[in-house]
Amino acid sequence: MKALTFSSFGDSDVLEYIEIPDPILKNDEILVEMKAIGLNFADVYRRKGNYHLKGNPPFIAGYEGAGIVVDANNHSEYKVGDRVAFADVPFANAELVAVNTNHVLPLPEAISFETAASVLLQGLTAHYLATDSHKTHKGETILIHAVAGGVGQILTQISKFLGATVIGLTSSSEKAKVALEQGADYVFLYQENWKSQIFKVIPKGVDVVYDSIGSTLTESFEVTKECGQVVFFGMAGGDPEPVNPRMLMDTSKTLTGGDLWSYLNSKEERIKRANQLFNWIIEGKIKLSDPTSFPLSEGKLAHDYLESRKSTGKIILIP
Repeated sequence: MKALTFSSFGDSDVLEYIEIPDPILKNDEILVEMKAIGLNFADVYRRKGNYHLKGNPPFIAGYEGAGIVVDANNHSEYKVGDRVAFADVPFANAELVAVNTNHVLPLPEAISFETAASVLLQGLTAHYLATDSHKTHKGETILIHAVAGGVGQILTQISKFLGATVIGLTSSSEKAKVALEQGADYVFLYQENWKSQIFKVIPKGVDVVYDSIGSTLTESFEVTKECGQVVFFGMAGGDPEPVNPRMLMDTSKTLTGGDLWSYLNSKEERIKRANQLFNWIIEGKIKLSDPTSFPLSEGKLAHDYLESRKSTGKIILIP
């Protein structure tokens, strides 16, 4: 099979599209022929050598995708031709992937391979943020950092149909337009005095802040109301300053950590959460921008485009 690989760490020039042996299935795996693969910043971090990585050179990144079963490996619940997807299976940047049966997500006919590869990681993240980390209620006001990003766009839509007012933060007027199109009520730019603008909208502060930047954590607490909450789930801007527990006590504010893998902890949980996400898409509650597609063989161009930060939608790879 062909795969997008790298044998040393570095910029996108280390990527090689080469022929490697097909996966050898373990007893608890099925073989999936990939139709669409999601590209994420974690794959860039793996390529650079600063994120966890499985296997030996030539390394294969990628954890998210969709395709069809080509070898059920004596697992009676699957048959050749079944449409499936996954959000947390390594070595996805290849024509064939060995998928542990606990990680297989049945793919409804109404959800295309491209949609599944576009939405699973970021959509499931937005799902747990709005329903577990913070249970969004009608009438709340929430603040979303990086609102035009993949998680931000979906989290905006989920928060809106759950009845919240959404304030977003982003880095450019072009991205602000994208966020408003997704349903955000207000969008402010990082280079503006965004804290004062938030207090003009909601003088006592927001109910919850979703912070994926990290370096903004102190400011996130500053715009949170008493008894409010900050959900910290990413560090795109670097490590946060330490949080003073005395501040939390004096203001009755809550800091909650968020990591998707804490919630995708069983086959049943994966399927339940994915099905709810798929149903929201089928019902039209979540609308997705068309992804930008690259052939898997042009993975270098896809990585370069992702790192340029010019994209506002998902980037997928097509074998």
